[in-house]
Amino acid sequence: MDDHALAAALVTDAARLAAEMRTTGTEAERKTSAADLVTAADRAAEDLVRRLLREHRPDDGVLGEEGAQVEAATGRRWTVDPIDGTFNYVAGLPAWCSAVSLEVDGVLRVGAVRRHLPDETWVASDGRTTRDGEPVPDVPDVALGTSSVATFLNASHLRDDAAPTVFALLGAAATIRISGSGSCDLVDVAAGRIGLWVQTDCADWDWLPGRALVEGAGGAATVVTAHGHDWHLAGAPTAVRQAVALLTAGSDGAA
Repeated sequence: MDDHALAAALVTDAARLAAEMRTTGTEAERKTSAADLVTAADRAAEDLVRRLLREHRPDDGVLGEEGAQVEAATGRRWTVDPIDGTFNYVAGLPAWCSAVSLEVDGVLRVGAVRRHLPDETWVASDGRTTRDGEPVPDVPDVALGTSSVATFLNASHLRDDAAPTVFALLGAAATIRISGSGSCDLVDVAAGRIGLWVQTDCADWDWLPGRALVEGAGGAATVVTAHGHDWHLAGAPTAVRQAVALLTAGSDGAA
């Protein structure tokens, strides 16, 4: 099984298990905040991915959101987000998914996302993105001012020192979307449904799977340091370029 097929199998099996456990009900525990939850389904889905990787890629490293950490005997590392959008998953909302990525010698090679609703499997490898095995067209290149922009905001973010910068960026777009699942948003960027995605200080499992999808669909993705934060951006090349200019204007920490 090649890496493309394995990534598709990992997210498909993880999402299927999570969906099955959701029908019987699963209690949530708080991690870092009231909005940051974990369930038995998160842990079970991550354990399933780890078992599959031990079977098919025993020498590869693993980094999972729910604690999986396996050092690589090779230069290969998988990141795993068993349920991205756990708050939505618990609440009965549709925006959640399972996501994985693979880096080889520090270079992003594969990303995969399985959305339960709609029933879609997205995989990027060899620089191209597919949906259910079929290549997707390149994202349209649109300007920030005519784009929808997706982001993620907890109530605490409204009191953060980066809030004015966030609001300035969001205010430059045509409209705003907040789904509660970064990987679901990045699928929509790769599909050309959303023009730009931006979020601060992302963990690898929240960023790398969707980044691969966007880049494999002809989009742009980058990380810039500005105003004391690392800003992760992906979308139409023009929209990303304009957003980076807004973020780094007057920032001593721009990178």
